[in-house]
Amino acid sequence: MRFLKIFIILTAVVLTSCSDNENAIIWTDRPEFALYGEYFNSVQNQYKVSVRYTSFPCEELYNGNGKINGSVPDIIAASWLKNSLTGVYFNTLDNLFGSKNLSRSIFYPRLLAMGRIERKQYLLPVSFNIPALIFSKENENLVLSNQFTTDFDEIKKLSAPHNMQQYGAFTRIGFSPLWDNNFLLTAAVLSGASFRESGGETPRSVSSTPIAWEASALEQSMRFINNWTNEINSNSQADDDFTFKYFVEPKETLIKSRRILFSFIESDDLFILNEESKNHLDFRWIMDDNKLPVTDSSVYIGIPVKAKAKKAARAFIQWFFKIENQRRLLEYTRSIRINENIFGICGGFSALTSVTEQVYPVFYPELLGRMPPSENFTLLNILPSNWAIIKEQVVLPYLHDRARAVDVNPLEKRLTDWLRLNR
Repeated sequence: MRFLKIFIILTAVVLTSCSDNENAIIWTDRPEFALYGEYFNSVQNQYKVSVRYTSFPCEELYNGNGKINGSVPDIIAASWLKNSLTGVYFNTLDNLFGSKNLSRSIFYPRLLAMGRIERKQYLLPVSFNIPALIFSKENENLVLSNQFTTDFDEIKKLSAPHNMQQYGAFTRIGFSPLWDNNFLLTAAVLSGASFRESGGETPRSVSSTPIAWEASALEQSMRFINNWTNEINSNSQADDDFTFKYFVEPKETLIKSRRILFSFIESDDLFILNEESKNHLDFRWIMDDNKLPVTDSSVYIGIPVKAKAKKAARAFIQWFFKIENQRRLLEYTRSIRINENIFGICGGFSALTSVTEQVYPVFYPELLGRMPPSENFTLLNILPSNWAIIKEQVVLPYLHDRARAVDVNPLEKRLTDWLRLNR
């Protein structure tokens, strides 16, 4: 909802009269592109772009056989674009690279590789996010040994001494893996649950469904969470009772009051905390077994096969991926205070290495000397275009229940029931 409100504000894009060949239509689930389109239109007059919001542009593109609501987008910028149909519905972008065009070296290599199929580049990475742990700066020297990262074992070890009970109920808890379903997903991913588009596979755990996973690894991750909760925080009921009583306040407030020691957060939320919160908080990236998981909502951009304004589309993409232009966009978003609600480029770290590592610390001083170690990036597998819906309505509710109890409806049944009701 926050993003949609921002999009409405940003869509005051003035387009000059131009022919279809000059006007590229961008379909996106990211409201920031309304701002980027407006800026592009203002700095050159050869091409124009218009930006239209849709919640799931890629899924709608496939359902419309290359069209969305009867129209053909020239650019799609969104999450979850890479799947089995990408090569069918998107043009290759290899002609964007060359001595006078873009260089592959400007991108984070692992992010760029996710946009390739059979050595052809169909999608380019725009932005990404990673998980973090926040805590009070007062505890910086007390709690964490590594300047950049932490892992599950350290979080468990350091959170236990913070716990305090009164009359059989917790009044302080250092940390609980049950506080955030996305932490549970992070644990599952790092354990090798390997959620992915099922494609033509027939995995043991699920058949004829849009997603597959490694059932044994998923179960192992949930047993790990069960043991963590029972060992450190007594049991899930005591944990939930504490949550119900105290989590009426924001987690940063609970940290400041020492009600809790740590909290899970993703980078897109971390860097839009208010200044008061930033002043008393520190953070570490969550990396376990030398794996730093990139969240599943990384944004990619591509040109659909049926695009009509391909020249304008290529011009916008080449402009957008210029390092200097991204710096200007960051300056512009700061000047109009959009950066208070949206982190960085398109709600995350830029996929351009030098922008994230050299430009971001100017706008986000907390990042100075604290860049995420990209050699440890672990990306999720190829996911179906409706993964966002499946995750919110099926996967996360399952993880929430399974993290608290063994005897729950299995993920396979939940997914089957959901598919029956949503076909």
